[in-house]
Amino acid sequence: MGKPVIVKCRLVPKGLCVNLFGTLWARETWWIDRHVVNHERIHTAQQREMLFLPFYIFYLIEWAVRFARYRNWSEAYMNISFEHEAYTHGHDLGYLSRRPRYAWLAYLRRHT
Repeated sequence: MGKPVIVKCRLVPKGLCVNLFGTLWARETWWIDRHVVNHERIHTAQQREMLFLPFYIFYLIEWAVRFARYRNWSEAYMNISFEHEAYTHGHDLGYLSRRPRYAWLAYLRRHT
């Protein structure tokens, strides 16, 4: 996988990176290192295997379910199955080469 396209966008809150169809959007890019890129590449793999649009729909639904449970934005976010997989393996730069398809399903029932 080549280097992803990173777009500077003032609409993205500071300290966040948004992955839209494999393109990374961030207000500032100085903090985006190889581990952040790897985390986002994991999301791109998730998006591709779900044909993109269903990924975003499922992501929002899962976040809403988690928010209803935890009543906390951050805790809901950290308990999304896609984020669990990406945070668990973000520092493992070889993960994508051995990642099984739909690996995020293993994190669907795990909660912190």
